[in-house]
Amino acid sequence: MAAQAVQTSAASVPRPEYPRPDWQRRDWLNLNGVWSFRLETENESGSADFDAEIVVPFSWASPLSGIGRDERGIGWYKREVSWTPQAAGSLVFLRFGAVDYRCDVWVNGTLAGSHSGGYGDFEFDVTAAWQHDAPNTILVRAEDFDRKPQTRGKQGYGEIRGIWQPVWLEARPQAYVQQAKFITKLDGTVQANLTIAAAQAGEASLQFSFGGGAVCHAENVALAPGGNRVDVTFNVEDPQLWSPESPYLYEGEIKLAAGGGGTDTVATYFGIREIGTARFGDRSYRWVTLNGKPVYLNGTLDQSFHETGFFTYPTDDEMRDEIYLAKRLGLNFVRIHIKPEEPRKLYWADKLGMLIMEDMPCFWGNPDAPTREAYEREAKEIIDRDFNHPSIFSWIMFNETWGLRTDAETLALTGQAGDRAVATYLPETQEWVRAMYRWAKSVDPTRLVEDNSPCNYDKVESDINTWHFYINGYEQVRAHVTEVVEKTYPGSTFNYAGGNVQSDAPLLNSECGNVWGFVSGAGDSDLAWHYRYMMNEFRRHDKMCGFVFTELRDVTNEFNGYYRLNGGEKFFGYEGYVPGMTLADLHAPDFIVIDAPPCQTAKAGTRLSVPLLQSSYSDRYHGQKLLLSWELWHDNLGTRVTGDRGVVELDWNGFGVKPIEAPIAFDLPKQDALAVLALTLRAADGTVVTRNFVTFDVRGGGETPVYDAAGRFVAVPVTGFAEQTFPYQWNAIQGGKANGGKAGAFVYDVQLPDAGELPLLQRAHLYFEASAKRLLARNVEGAREKAHGIDFMHGADAAVEYNANTYYMTDDERHESRISVLVDGEEVASFLLPDNPADSQGALSYQYQEVHNKLDEAGSYGYLCKVVLPSRVVAKLDRSRAFRLTVEADEGGLALYGRNAGRYPIDIVVNAN
Repeated sequence: MAAQAVQTSAASVPRPEYPRPDWQRRDWLNLNGVWSFRLETENESGSADFDAEIVVPFSWASPLSGIGRDERGIGWYKREVSWTPQAAGSLVFLRFGAVDYRCDVWVNGTLAGSHSGGYGDFEFDVTAAWQHDAPNTILVRAEDFDRKPQTRGKQGYGEIRGIWQPVWLEARPQAYVQQAKFITKLDGTVQANLTIAAAQAGEASLQFSFGGGAVCHAENVALAPGGNRVDVTFNVEDPQLWSPESPYLYEGEIKLAAGGGGTDTVATYFGIREIGTARFGDRSYRWVTLNGKPVYLNGTLDQSFHETGFFTYPTDDEMRDEIYLAKRLGLNFVRIHIKPEEPRKLYWADKLGMLIMEDMPCFWGNPDAPTREAYEREAKEIIDRDFNHPSIFSWIMFNETWGLRTDAETLALTGQAGDRAVATYLPETQEWVRAMYRWAKSVDPTRLVEDNSPCNYDKVESDINTWHFYINGYEQVRAHVTEVVEKTYPGSTFNYAGGNVQSDAPLLNSECGNVWGFVSGAGDSDLAWHYRYMMNEFRRHDKMCGFVFTELRDVTNEFNGYYRLNGGEKFFGYEGYVPGMTLADLHAPDFIVIDAPPCQTAKAGTRLSVPLLQSSYSDRYHGQKLLLSWELWHDNLGTRVTGDRGVVELDWNGFGVKPIEAPIAFDLPKQDALAVLALTLRAADGTVVTRNFVTFDVRGGGETPVYDAAGRFVAVPVTGFAEQTFPYQWNAIQGGKANGGKAGAFVYDVQLPDAGELPLLQRAHLYFEASAKRLLARNVEGAREKAHGIDFMHGADAAVEYNANTYYMTDDERHESRISVLVDGEEVASFLLPDNPADSQGALSYQYQEVHNKLDEAGSYGYLCKVVLPSRVVAKLDRSRAFRLTVEADEGGLALYGRNAGRYPIDIVVNAN
């Protein structure tokens, strides 16, 4: 144990914690760390010498391995280990979290065993070869040639070659508990199905101790030599249920005392919860239920990809933080995408409270007999390993028909290849998919199982009726979601292939977002505007019970994450409309739907009304009265002005979606403005339940914008400059925005009202909206269209800065610029523009996009710059009634936003009085 203590506490040992907190023994030795290594590639066999060192448990393709070579081949690992179990006569097991793909292991020259499969865990009993009085040599051969039958998932983001999960030694007595599967009921009944291995026949005592004394159960069992199936049932009094809101775990241990076989103690846990589906009221369709109640599934796609460890997290803290980062957004589940998750991350989902939809890894070759056999073997390993995690509520057997087409040589990005895709998804393959669905249901009846998470409308048989879409544009998203909902009913052929039809299974979107809904893809652009109206459209439909947004973090060539790949924050800007609003407001189980476009253009002074719906998938406030407070506000040249406001009392009863009888009515401001209808739903005690908003571009209707201020207004279009001196200059958003790259200036000739219109010029205020201008490669060299094929799923370079749609969303990284304002050559003000932002606050930059599937600096906006001209300057202007305005920027560049761009509905405006 002394050697183990030194090993597992050493700073040089990565991932020192026990790899399986759901099934843990005390006597073990962590084998992560430095191993001798050599790599034999397809092109070179290399020498027989171990000429390198690798850091286990990281893929040899990843930077953290110390090798960093993304090459197919055979990796040889060697390590000498001295270790003796605490108890004499113990068995010694060598355990592997996962090795990709074919693995052979020798101990002291004796073959310990072999394993094929890239994601399942495995172990070898090495007792007979293990030396207690001398060092032991462990030799591992890992072969990964990316063969077609291999389960690979989306390894193109970063290959998991060789050992990529922890390796450890573990001691067990001669009789030990090999596996236990817990099946729980809401009344506290727990059935434990155990597999016990025994070296010899005999009686044994089996004890269950959980929950700090809540469970104390013992039974005597008779064991035969070899494997024994033992089923035990016990009851938990006053059971505490597991849920994302209250993730209670019954932690404890199973103890097997087998006389001469020794005592085996396994620390484990279970959570009491039930996953199901049910009809409510007179509905003809089902919702997903957790513990017998409807649950609205706010989810995200989790690629589980790390920039340096690839699919292996460098630390346990980073796995915990991944769950935390999703939970803080108000999400209650993640879909682990096309791979099973590491057990320690699943542990943190159990511990922190996060539902998990776990995919089986796909293969990319033909679904022939050898491929099916390999897939089935690996699927069994995954379900057996992860069975006890209460967080997992669903298994997905296949994704987007990947690997299910026969001889499909050319595939589109999302698997859509027109008629050819349908033709190559053969009837016999569809029947195999059905068989896999039914097999998974038979081995795990406690969870929902999905046959195929589809983008080709080609389901066969499933517990959940899901579909994928990547569409941008409010009207387009609204029409699409409405169509899917209307076509979803028992007996419908929609979304199903091969003559199969829908059941009453719950309707769930299992992938969505605007990452691919554009010509040439979205590039790296803002998510916030699209996301909010999409959430409103989902919650508008009583039939829908959740979504999966693509994705939690950016990955190598997709930039649609809530976070950057390194965990950096993206700022959605909702708080700029409703104080305190965050993404979590859009994920509230009790929600106010605004049944209207995200922005409407309307005439100043118009009276409008907006229809609202209440959507409830929690009984927390049922039977109570909730207060919906609302206000209509706008900005008037830097001053926040509140117009109409009110409070509506709502009876909050029943699950589902229903209209709020009286729509909110209000008068728009009598000036040019971006008006905001801000909503806040509160409980009787003042607790905020959810927030939401909608915007209006209010237009005065005249040639000159109207604002609430004394005097006369002169407006100069931002693209109406007389000259400019930037190395790179272009206009955007239908001429509503002027951009200048690097250092330079825009120069405008401004004509003020003459003496007949304004006899005495006493004061002059200058207003404009400006931001820094971060130059992208496309701004300098021109945009380049890149065809998006299936190679993107294998890590192809997105060349994102050349993408015409790219305009970086507001995030942790800032791009500053300092500008000076000159009137007739005299500096009258300077401003530090802190960034070049783009998020939901750039409402006008979205409202005046020309087409839905191309972005023109969408969401971009700036900062309101206000200049009070000095009296000496005003005196000159009183005489001249004209001036030359220069706005010059340093290397940070300059963007000026006009009336139809940014967040303020102004051009360059002079208020003279």
